[in-house]
Amino acid sequence: MGANGLSESEKNRITVEIYGQQYTIVGQESSDHIREVAMVVHNKMKEIGKRNPSLSTNKLAVLTAVNAVHEYILLKEKVEQLENQVKELEQQLKSREVD
Repeated sequence: MGANGLSESEKNRITVEIYGQQYTIVGQESSDHIREVAMVVHNKMKEIGKRNPSLSTNKLAVLTAVNAVHEYILLKEKVEQLENQVKELEQQLKSREVD
């Protein structure tokens, strides 16, 4: 068993194409999930590459990663904001029940 409790035979091994290169991705997520992740990365690289045609593939990959992490942080902050709103609403409901 691996560090995450899954044996190598329980992991999905999927070959995907991202921006003209083949990659083998191994993970516990479903094959569909892995393919979707690869497709999003591929499409983001194409989008950024069209706007910046002189970028090398390495620089394009880093810029794509920076964009993806930026979007992730924005979503994470939004989730935290929504979780705080839910807690506040729960507290308001509890205080009304006590009254």
